[in-house]
Amino acid sequence: MANPFDPRTVLLARHAQHVVFVHFPIALFLTGTLFDLAAKQTKRAALSQAAHLNIVAAGIFAIPTLGTGLIAWRWQLEGAKLTGVLLLHLILAGTAAILICWLAWLRHRKAAGSNAGAELPRHLIALELLTALCLAAAAHLGGVVSGVTSLR
Repeated sequence: MANPFDPRTVLLARHAQHVVFVHFPIALFLTGTLFDLAAKQTKRAALSQAAHLNIVAAGIFAIPTLGTGLIAWRWQLEGAKLTGVLLLHLILAGTAAILICWLAWLRHRKAAGSNAGAELPRHLIALELLTALCLAAAAHLGGVVSGVTSLR
């Protein structure tokens, strides 16, 4: 058995990087969405700023997470055609990553504009909630693919 503390074991495992990266954008985005809902309810600018930072960080982490997922597919399955749950996981994860990056860009653009202190429009909060659902479905299917959860 390989030494679990050996850096080569951690960095060169055939798909371990995706398993590590995936939790960051999920946690950051869902936390940002909760901060946005709380900011909308309480009208506190500090919560809106916290939401902004979390969602922008989620957008940054979504890119290497998607990349490591594609690398894991190439290494683990040797680029075999995707079908079933794995294909659905890829579609939902890709959609969620695009939506997260888009929302991060919209928030960044809004923060740079003249109405930086203005409340977030309802349609962006609705888009955040839709993205959260897409992200949750992709995360569940990722658990199914990895064997952590089952479809039963």
